[in-house]
Amino acid sequence: MNTLINKQVQFQDLGLIDYQEAWDYQEKIFAETLAIKTGNRGLDPEHQKLTPNFLIFCQHPHVYTLGKSGKPSHLLLPEDELAAKQAKYYKINRGGDITYHGPGQIVGYPILDLDNFFTDIHLYMRMLEEAIILTLADYGMLAGRIKGLTGVWLDFEEQINPRKICALGVKASRWVTMHGFALNVNTDLAYFGNIVPCGIEDKAVTSMAKEAGRELDIQEVSDKLKYHLAALFQMEL
Repeated sequence: MNTLINKQVQFQDLGLIDYQEAWDYQEKIFAETLAIKTGNRGLDPEHQKLTPNFLIFCQHPHVYTLGKSGKPSHLLLPEDELAAKQAKYYKINRGGDITYHGPGQIVGYPILDLDNFFTDIHLYMRMLEEAIILTLADYGMLAGRIKGLTGVWLDFEEQINPRKICALGVKASRWVTMHGFALNVNTDLAYFGNIVPCGIEDKAVTSMAKEAGRELDIQEVSDKLKYHLAALFQMEL
């Protein structure tokens, strides 16, 4: 546990960035934060360093990512046909199964030392979901959770036509997090047809634009989402 608590969070919007480049950047911050935590061990508080926190938003060119618990068979497209779709494919170190990232989607990478906030991964995941739920409510969309399924869903109560609007997948070590969430705003949903999204075969995927019947201002959505995350986590952005 940290003796010194740092609620300050550096927000960065990286815009449209290659998945590998963003992943490398995450790994760099993640490793540097863990190194600070290791260096603080056994030191008196006056000699310890504050651990930093980052909230990174971005968009990616078309890409499929497979988590540690995912099945390669959930990519329904032969890998040699990915180039024709202008898409890339990565096996990565987060939890969860396969998902898609692409333009028109807000991808969030909170790299937080949870010792600065609360040390509970389950609560961390629920708080990320809650920020998405509140953002969707700002647009009149009733969203929530489905028991046993990570992420944020529409028609989550009666489940006549449940559809996922935000996927989550994180990694944590010594309470430092990386990876995060992907909110479909103006996303081209056709790309989800090439995978079994998050390994769930019997439920659909949707976007804010599809539900609203119009394209949305993605910067406005980003600003609202950033506000809700800061409020829920009591961040000093």
